[in-house]
Amino acid sequence: MQELNESIYDHPKYYDLVFGADCAAETKFILGCAERYSNRPAKRFFEPACGTGRLLYSLARRGHDVDGLDLNPKAIEFCNARFERHEMPYRAFVADMSDFRLRKKADVAFNTINSFRHLSTEAAARGHFDSMADAVRVGGLYLLGVHLTPTDAEPSEGESWSARRGHLTVNTHMWTNSRDPKRRVEKFGIRFDIHRPSGSVRIVDELVLRSYTMRQMNALIDQGGRWEIVETFDFGYDLADPIVVNPSSEDVVYVLRRRRSK
Repeated sequence: MQELNESIYDHPKYYDLVFGADCAAETKFILGCAERYSNRPAKRFFEPACGTGRLLYSLARRGHDVDGLDLNPKAIEFCNARFERHEMPYRAFVADMSDFRLRKKADVAFNTINSFRHLSTEAAARGHFDSMADAVRVGGLYLLGVHLTPTDAEPSEGESWSARRGHLTVNTHMWTNSRDPKRRVEKFGIRFDIHRPSGSVRIVDELVLRSYTMRQMNALIDQGGRWEIVETFDFGYDLADPIVVNPSSEDVVYVLRRRRSK
């Protein structure tokens, strides 16, 4: 099998398939949170680190206005090409999620699959929350999915899953390379094994992510006083089954509500 040491984000076709399996459940969860926790009907949805825009497209198909950004131009090109194919008027844009502005405020924003942890410094993380507070109206929501580092249990070390579309199959494997709690850096290997009628190829990458314990995440959300936690869930996206985050928690979706600035 041919092996390529390249960024998985530079292969949006495969990335879209690999992370698209939960799209229906995530869309249902986003709309359910909007109905349950927003102080008025949600019309505008925004996704920082939108990648290929699979969730933006899912929401746009349901008649909602959407906006998104990502740092990777190839992902944005893929996202916008899908909008164009389906004659939708939306366009995502290239920007850094730690420092950006939206032309119109969103009712609901979401970042569900841990992309936030790509921000490698405290300053970048704080910049993200400040930019998000400027992008979401008062009373609006930000649904933030984060894989926390547990302090009362052993952390998960890896996972594998498969996705298929037509004659294309991608088997994904992810494993821990290293953890440095003092520097708050975790490194994960990730591999796409791609199987097509024309042959197979392997893409190998390493993800470098900033780590967060429960306390560190709570402190970040509290800084500035512009966000409040109104509910928490796990990555099962079950609105009927909220969770209480504790030092053993790992996969958490925070439902944050935008406060009025003090």
